[in-house]
Amino acid sequence: MDIETGYKHRVGAHCETCVTAGLINHHSSNGMDVTEPLVFGTGAGLNFVHVPVLKFMGLPLTSFRSPAGSIMKKSLERLGVQAQIRYFSDQDKAMQALDAELDKGLPVGLQVGVYWLPFIQEVFRIHLNLHNLVVTGKKGNDYLVSDFLTNEIAVCPAKDLRKARFSKGTMAPRGRMVSIQKVPDRLRLRYACSSGIRDVCNTMLQPLFPFVGVKGIRYIANRIEKWPSTLGERGSRRNLGNVIMMQEEIGTGGAGFRYMFAAFLEESAGILSDERLLRLSGQMTATGDKWRSFGVQAARHCKGRSREGEGFASYAAVLRECADEEESIFRELKKIVPKIPSAKAM
Repeated sequence: MDIETGYKHRVGAHCETCVTAGLINHHSSNGMDVTEPLVFGTGAGLNFVHVPVLKFMGLPLTSFRSPAGSIMKKSLERLGVQAQIRYFSDQDKAMQALDAELDKGLPVGLQVGVYWLPFIQEVFRIHLNLHNLVVTGKKGNDYLVSDFLTNEIAVCPAKDLRKARFSKGTMAPRGRMVSIQKVPDRLRLRYACSSGIRDVCNTMLQPLFPFVGVKGIRYIANRIEKWPSTLGERGSRRNLGNVIMMQEEIGTGGAGFRYMFAAFLEESAGILSDERLLRLSGQMTATGDKWRSFGVQAARHCKGRSREGEGFASYAAVLRECADEEESIFRELKKIVPKIPSAKAM
């Protein structure tokens, strides 16, 4: 069976936003070009979480984004795109359902374990079950795959794709499959942008939990400052390296997500007709630069190349500056977008 859906391959910044934008644009009837930042922002992708009691790959969980799958789900719903998201317990039925969508000429979004994808460079093939891609067709028993990590459509044998869809471990994908059913001629842009901004503000400014949002950034800053005395040099370096890996190498991370949200605010300025969002977009970009500076300094420490004046106290100080700046940005954003308009208000 040879099938091609005509899906346009995209090289993007982040797998979930790239897949969501690509599927919306493919199904659009008026040639719209939904961007990754728009998906990220309307899906309320920006977050910060540090929970020592929860482990990811054996180390305390640190995350710079909302839970996997939530960006796509929220963005589709807020924009008014009709989609079906399915999970499977039976592997054969999951592959049959995928083939049935391809038979209709429809590309399909999948969540997979990246370790089992043979077309991915070995350096990126880690046991991470949160990767997203689009299956664009089939040639014989092989599937055609659009993955933001590759420069062109890749070929994936059926047995490997099956393994990837049912990879075991933390946050197992369980065959997750996304099919777009209808994209409206006019997306609910004003509603989606307003809702996304308010959602992020509420999360980042939440008052209750010390390990989430702006409070979470200050929380990890305090912990980092104490690591040398509580964990020793080896433990401190290991934990710091884990934070940097989550920030810079798993997905888009701390600075990258700030840049995406800044681009979303810039786009929202036109959609919501409010130039104040342009200024806050610039401020968020500057905060992203500060996150990047933290990452560079911490990476130097992990490699034993720290410069004079750098250390755990200085790393913590940079994070506190990030927290202060983000708190100011989100408090102003919350005032600028005080009320979410009706979903009917495009």
